[in-house]
Amino acid sequence: MEYNFEEIEEKWQKHWEEKDSFKANPKTDKKKYYCLEMFPYPSGRIHMGHVRNYSIGDVIARFKKMQGFEVIHPMGWDALGLPAENAAIKHNLHPEEWTLSNIAFMKKQLKRMGFGYDWERELATCLPDYYRWNQYIFIKMFEKGLAYKKKSEVNWCPSCKTVLANEQVVDNQCWRCDSEVDQKNLNQWFLKITDYAEDLLGSHKELEKWPSKVITMQKNWIGKSKGAEVIFDVEDSDIKLTIFTTRLDTIYGSSFFALSVKHPDIKELIKDIPKEQQEEINNFIKEINSTKTSYEVVEKKGVFTGKYAINPFNGEKTPIWIANFVLIEYGTGAIMSVPAHDQRDFEFALKYKIPIKRVIIKNKDEEDKPVEEVFSPKGYLINSGEYSGLSSDEAIVKMEKLLKEKNCGELKTLYRLRDWGVSRQRYWGTPIPIIYCEKCGTIAEDPKNLPILLPKIKDFTPEGGSPLEKSEEFKNTSCPKCNGKAKRETDTMDTFFDSSWYFFRYASKSDTMPFNADEVNKWMPVDLYIGGVEHAILHLIYSRFFTKVFKDFGWTNISEPFPHLLTQGMVTLGGSAMSKSKGNIVDPDILIKKYGADTVRLFILFAAPPEKGLEWNDKGVEGANRFLMRIWNLFHNNIDLLTATASSDFEVNSITEPILIKLNQTIKKVTDDIGQSFHLNTAIAALMEFFNMFSSSYDKLKESNPSTVKYIFKTLIQMLSPFTPHFSNEIIVKMGFDISVVEQEWPLYDPKLLTEQKANIMIQVNGKIRDKIMIDIDAKEEQIKEIALKSEKILPYLKDKTIFKIIFIKNKMLSLVVK
Repeated sequence: MEYNFEEIEEKWQKHWEEKDSFKANPKTDKKKYYCLEMFPYPSGRIHMGHVRNYSIGDVIARFKKMQGFEVIHPMGWDALGLPAENAAIKHNLHPEEWTLSNIAFMKKQLKRMGFGYDWERELATCLPDYYRWNQYIFIKMFEKGLAYKKKSEVNWCPSCKTVLANEQVVDNQCWRCDSEVDQKNLNQWFLKITDYAEDLLGSHKELEKWPSKVITMQKNWIGKSKGAEVIFDVEDSDIKLTIFTTRLDTIYGSSFFALSVKHPDIKELIKDIPKEQQEEINNFIKEINSTKTSYEVVEKKGVFTGKYAINPFNGEKTPIWIANFVLIEYGTGAIMSVPAHDQRDFEFALKYKIPIKRVIIKNKDEEDKPVEEVFSPKGYLINSGEYSGLSSDEAIVKMEKLLKEKNCGELKTLYRLRDWGVSRQRYWGTPIPIIYCEKCGTIAEDPKNLPILLPKIKDFTPEGGSPLEKSEEFKNTSCPKCNGKAKRETDTMDTFFDSSWYFFRYASKSDTMPFNADEVNKWMPVDLYIGGVEHAILHLIYSRFFTKVFKDFGWTNISEPFPHLLTQGMVTLGGSAMSKSKGNIVDPDILIKKYGADTVRLFILFAAPPEKGLEWNDKGVEGANRFLMRIWNLFHNNIDLLTATASSDFEVNSITEPILIKLNQTIKKVTDDIGQSFHLNTAIAALMEFFNMFSSSYDKLKESNPSTVKYIFKTLIQMLSPFTPHFSNEIIVKMGFDISVVEQEWPLYDPKLLTEQKANIMIQVNGKIRDKIMIDIDAKEEQIKEIALKSEKILPYLKDKTIFKIIFIKNKMLSLVVK
């Protein structure tokens, strides 16, 4: 009988929808399991990268449901942001029309794949019933001092025509369009994520089930450094320059001072030097600002300012340079440069013939000598006045006292992390709920007036400034405090604001708050979060930040949203991640129409371990389909036996024992592979291996015990069910079982049937095998010896012989040495 996948898959998808099969019940007494894949941006169509991600989550969700958990497995749409706006402009449509039509189409595709989502919990961030709570959260942050506005140099994408957060700039390029990023000074809204820097680092210890790579990426991004701030006076000036150093012990070796080209004191510093020198410095600054500035720049460049800083420890004059390798984003934008003990400084000093002075040696008795290579570790101080002879750590403690006595610095901890700039000068985002009143100043909108709706304006392009700035109707409003004339903020929120808390909203859709605390505390935290490693320093840091803020607000009792993170590898084509913008997507609909959803699911999960990348190749799809058809054909060729109403209990005998042992080994492996290691590919391989053994021994098994055959086949279909749910449902019901067998019952292995209960013992005489006997496993030597010595096959070799040695290997061999 032919397998009509279209008819069968449509049948079971309709069944799941009518029965609310995946609706999570908050009132249940079952143990909860929150399985979540990062929600998609509605680009228009899902590709094989989506299919892989959501198939992983669906297998695990179905598996946990079969194990008896109350599973919450929601889906929604990350629907605001630049891509939708740019696509709408390109297609001459409104972003809302473009986005909602895409959501409808992609939702249909996800349902066609048979993914078991609780669609009642669906959300879309572009709808007012979601983004009103973005605005509410922003207001609460503003009231707590966590949201503030300041003029700042920001990252500006000239192509997207908007600001980018530091985390959205990759190698000086826009994370969305790869355009070179410029710098602009703009008034921007920021969130004080730096207030949570230490908490974000400290609670990494709670994330033992995160990939170490992601933890390392976050630690490096937050960038905690313990050191000292030191204030240097500038000779013949009132300017004081502050540096941060992690190596205060090297301060006597500072032979030049380096400033970032963006240091705010440069203009004041050079105002009284000769015009020609000022022009040289300004030209240098322009040159560096027009190129990428990096700590790791290959060629070190600089210009001397003609000014000197005074070292507070020895009073020496230190020339002040402006250099291309000093970053304003980290520390203070000024460094004391110690060429003997820092590679960057060493290269710069050699290039510009600046003196190099050794102040740290490895061993106390080491002689001072000219510096030929950098020594960067801590050691013992030399050429450092009263601190010479001390270890680095001893010197730092004593040097701190001098800093305090002279009031010229202190020990301090700095972070690389900067506050999150959330202002965007684009249309398709959440309007920032701030009002500017001449009388009352900058105030938040009254929460009663939320949502501030995004107006449906015709000109939403970024040309000529923020689109909302051009809408007089939107911009002009009344003050919620004095009712006087006022102006609205016309920037919109970074789309990462939307995705930093959506998982809370899935758990509870309150009408009076972003979510209900009791309901959230029932479901949160997310037990397994599945997504790409590329989100390590964007979404995953922001989501952790929001969760900690919510805890401080008293809205939740958890401090980490995702204790277990599974980072799936990307599906690539031609070496690049599948992306509609790159034009290298593979449309799953083509394969679904040819093979059905279950085959596509099985193939994409079998092709590689979830955490590994996968270069797309559809040659294996046919193999996955053949495997399912072999099972289908075996079922239909033996339908009378497999659908008989007789018991499906099993019986252990000499014929059934090997296959039952293999079955229980397979149950254990598949259970561990899905539930612990998430190696879904090896789980599928184990099922394929088992079916090969089962099918090859089928005829012998059915003659021995038909009910055992039915039991084995039922158990195989149960294990296959999370991977191929339509296929498995169809077979299990045809076998006469209730559908709950594949939706709510996961098979358990019998520990007694994981290994053979009988041992096949070789009996040797003078090194040659003369007989084999089957006996209970772990049988004693005496018991085996007694049987062997009575064996008709052995007795002839013992006639007129004397046994002078017996060698026994448990469960394997009894060897007789005779003469």
